[in-house]
Amino acid sequence: MIVLLAERIRFFDTTLRDGEQTPGVSLSPDKKIKIAGKLADIGVQVIEVGSAAASEGERQAIRLISDAGMSAEICTYVRAVRQDIDYAADYGADSVHLVVPVSDLHIEKKLRKTREEIASMTVEAVRYAKGRGLLVELSGEDASRADQDFVRRIFSIGVEAGADRLCFCDTVGFLTPERTREIIPPLRLAPLSIHCHDDFGYALANTIIALQAGASCAHTTVNGLGERAGNTPFEELVLNLEVLYHVKTGIRLEEIYSLATLVSRLTGVPLPTNKAVVGEMAFTHESGVHTHGVLRDASTYEPIKPEMIGRKRRIMLGKHSGTASIAAALAEREYHPSEGQLREIVNRIKVIGDEGKRVTDADLLAIADTVLNLEITPVLSLNQFTVVSGSNVTPTASVILSVKGQEVTNASTGTGPVDAAIEALRKSVADVADIRLEEYHVDAITGGTDALVDVTVKLSKDGEIITSRGARTDIIMASVEAVIAGMNRLLREKDEDRSKNRH
Repeated sequence: MIVLLAERIRFFDTTLRDGEQTPGVSLSPDKKIKIAGKLADIGVQVIEVGSAAASEGERQAIRLISDAGMSAEICTYVRAVRQDIDYAADYGADSVHLVVPVSDLHIEKKLRKTREEIASMTVEAVRYAKGRGLLVELSGEDASRADQDFVRRIFSIGVEAGADRLCFCDTVGFLTPERTREIIPPLRLAPLSIHCHDDFGYALANTIIALQAGASCAHTTVNGLGERAGNTPFEELVLNLEVLYHVKTGIRLEEIYSLATLVSRLTGVPLPTNKAVVGEMAFTHESGVHTHGVLRDASTYEPIKPEMIGRKRRIMLGKHSGTASIAAALAEREYHPSEGQLREIVNRIKVIGDEGKRVTDADLLAIADTVLNLEITPVLSLNQFTVVSGSNVTPTASVILSVKGQEVTNASTGTGPVDAAIEALRKSVADVADIRLEEYHVDAITGGTDALVDVTVKLSKDGEIITSRGARTDIIMASVEAVIAGMNRLLREKDEDRSKNRH
């Protein structure tokens, strides 16, 4: 069990500041308030919503979030500059994350100043921020490569000047767990936070060790977003503390996955397939031996129940799949083949797997329909679609579908031609069902400009989820094919007889 010197661990989330510094990520104020609201609801105590001096948009985000009445403390990053602090106070922040460089490398090369000048700036900035009515968390930037006596001096004079909290920043991920255990205790001159980057893969481990050594607050980002290799992942730290160290964090665990997917969608940064806790494969099983064990007792190959964090177990089918897993997947869809039919379905699935292809839910059901000799009438079929895209043109798609025998015409715009086409399809069936695109994945199977493109989509309706695939040389057509195949499966009637011609 982890031994904590603090009565309770606090979480300082910097997804909206350090996480937004992920290359290619830029969040509008509307997106920021959605993420901030979710962070507050899940139980995060402090939300760093951006850098006050960065832009007018950042300041508007601070105002918007500060006025929203969230339960969390609203914080903003500031330098030891009066204008930064004024922005924070004027736009409604509760606190400032006041960052001053403490390594000689940063002091001399970045700021071209001396240690004495940094000390003077620190005292002045802390006093000024306190005078503006702000809570102050004083951070030593690049502290892991600094003279630790100087770090302690900056922290000491900062506390004397009125700093409420301190933060040790491992700015380039230079700490090791052993060194973290030595460094943290002497710096506990006020409530101390730990801020780690993952350049060497130690961010999570160093954060946990720092909490053991006396830090009382962890800086994190959702999905480990951040510059270079990112920051300590919020979801991984929470699950480690709760499950492995038996620490009650106060975080609403069942909301972790929805938070992760929200941040992924709004930032445009996909979740790594094999990422711990929230990656697609974290609760997915294909291997026959593993799947057989999970079906009998989930704890055989799962350290926690997926429902604990708002997820569901998924059985993926492929060449490693055994009869038991395929039978279970079919039973979920109301298919009840005979032993002989099941053997044939298993053989056909393994053939697809041997070809290096993903076996989607739609593939499974198409094979089952064929083997069971079921005559399936599609709920919808594509009559025509057109996509317009190019420079200085908003991507637009129009489709004509037959939906349950009725011709439906619809059009939509999107961020790109594929997005426009999928949204037009979704709108076309809106009167029948609310079908959502949960995930989109594309692979080029062959090289060259005429490459065959394999598109896999995950669609949902009323909590039911299905995957389907389309393969064409045209990525738009492949996407449309995948979405229509999935929609047809989701729209099938629940009471269909799927046991036809059983032997």
